[in-house]
Amino acid sequence: MRIFRHYTDLPEDARGCVVAIGNFDGIHKGHQVVINEAGFIARATGKPWAVMSFEPHPDALFKPDCEPFRLSTMRTKAHMIEQLGVDELLVQHFDFAFAGLTAQAFVEEVLVKGLGASHVVAGYDFQFGQKRQGNCDTLLHLGRDIGFGFTAVPKVVDEDGIVYSSTRVRDCLKAGDTRGAAHVLGRPFELEGRIEHGDQRGRQLGFPTANLHLGDFLRPALGVYAVRAGVDEGSGTRWLNGVCNVGKRPTFDKGDDVVLEAHLFDFDGDLYGKHLRVQMIERLREERKFDGLDAIKTQIAIDCEKAREILSKEG
Repeated sequence: MRIFRHYTDLPEDARGCVVAIGNFDGIHKGHQVVINEAGFIARATGKPWAVMSFEPHPDALFKPDCEPFRLSTMRTKAHMIEQLGVDELLVQHFDFAFAGLTAQAFVEEVLVKGLGASHVVAGYDFQFGQKRQGNCDTLLHLGRDIGFGFTAVPKVVDEDGIVYSSTRVRDCLKAGDTRGAAHVLGRPFELEGRIEHGDQRGRQLGFPTANLHLGDFLRPALGVYAVRAGVDEGSGTRWLNGVCNVGKRPTFDKGDDVVLEAHLFDFDGDLYGKHLRVQMIERLREERKFDGLDAIKTQIAIDCEKAREILSKEG
């Protein structure tokens, strides 16, 4: 999959694409239907299959003081989109100048002049342009006038008739329901980042950890989780079972900063500076304060045993 950073930089063989447009935060099952619809049309018409997303997320631009909410960084999003088979991903920088484009200008400058789009696909609730003045009706009518096709994908619901949405994923994670989040996503929720030096407390306890600061990621419910962790090894990703704590480390009075500390089973190596992907499989318990190091060590051993049991049953 080729990745482009601006709609004006596309080579000629990337133009004329069938493009799915949206923020696609999390790439949940509803997003996958939108993206795959573009794929069906692209393959049927012999056109490039493209996805256009925005970075940073528009809400981060317009609500800079809001609490962290991202379900996927651009790196994670690119992983998931590539796995669907997409040919090209356009990661459009989203700033106030771009946000100021009118709906008409977005269509004419970005979709037509920039992408040369032959067909556009979006979710039923997609809005775009200055003050979100454009919607699916806008794309349908302008497409007819200018000469590109448009498909609006209706709501995608589960077996209970509940819509797949990023908000639903966030609600599950805030409640510690990683299984529920995975149901909406179609895979385990994943946090990722570069491993940073900690205070070596885990090593002193006999359970060395890899530490990640969560940045713009949504904070799942604080607590201990059974996880699968992917270590970036350049040419691929090495997956290991483990356990992690997402929390403020109250036993050591570490303040309000939320850190993910992952202990990987049967691993002995240097992880500092490497990229780590952490799939949250199941929440084991809430975070709590302990009376001393011995109590922590005992509980961590229990957590590890329970996590091993859970992960042994995963496919």
